[in-house]
Amino acid sequence: MAKILFLTDSAADIPKSLREELGIRVMPFPIAMGERELRDGEDFTPQEFYQALAEEPKIPTHAQLTTYQFQQCYEETWKAGYTDLIYTSINSEGSATYQNAVQARGEFFEDHPEARDAFSIRVIDSHTYSMPYGWYFCECARKVRNGGELASCVAELKKKLDCVEICLAAYSLKQMKKSGRVSAAAAVVGDLLGIRPIISLNAGVSKVESKVRGDAAVPAAMIKWVESRVDSMKDTPYMVAYTSSTAKRDELVKLCKKAFGHAPLIVFQLGGVVSANTGPDGIAIVYEGNPRNLEAYTPELP
Repeated sequence: MAKILFLTDSAADIPKSLREELGIRVMPFPIAMGERELRDGEDFTPQEFYQALAEEPKIPTHAQLTTYQFQQCYEETWKAGYTDLIYTSINSEGSATYQNAVQARGEFFEDHPEARDAFSIRVIDSHTYSMPYGWYFCECARKVRNGGELASCVAELKKKLDCVEICLAAYSLKQMKKSGRVSAAAAVVGDLLGIRPIISLNAGVSKVESKVRGDAAVPAAMIKWVESRVDSMKDTPYMVAYTSSTAKRDELVKLCKKAFGHAPLIVFQLGGVVSANTGPDGIAIVYEGNPRNLEAYTPELP
């Protein structure tokens, strides 16, 4: 009988209740906050992290999960009698974590050739961040737990990841200046004039799609962008993400319900890995667009 471990990293931002319900194991990213190194999602709450972002002069940084960490994980899982391990990773364009997981898989089977026919390790590049892959990974685990065939559920997960897109807005450019995503001059001028960028994140690539002036214009501009990317709003599943502002979250949810004609799949907080770059004052709409680059996904290794 199959014994399956569903594994991801803390950048997936899966709430603890869902992790426990579905038996999903999460490997935490280490985040450097000044002189301290903390485990993402374990050593601080989102609110504590946002407060630290506002106070810390240096940008928090997160390291990749290492080949050694994955080797240890694979060893422990194999020795515990599992037949399958499914790992879905943070976007490979923004972290070497995916490559390290793949390398560790090869080294594991070199060390344990007897495991090749009895233990399967699937490593999936999400090509995105946060609950855009966490949610669909949870759905994959749920379907398998309910009796779904593993290979078909994983195939469906990959198709969903090929369609997921993000529309993000940052209400302040301070953190993006710290992280080098905008110049210091652009950040100062942008904040003085109340310029708010509307940013897309598709297939791991971010791009400023438009700019609006003033906070009040942000939600409508985000919805307008999503409308340009989908065939039918009422048939499009979506999620809403936020950082520190529940007021901005509630306003976006209200407008989304009106525009889409239905409630979001989930409303979630962005965790430390993502908000270290976007800042503590942002919101996002996650939605299923049209299939893009299915052929770009790395094929499964034998």
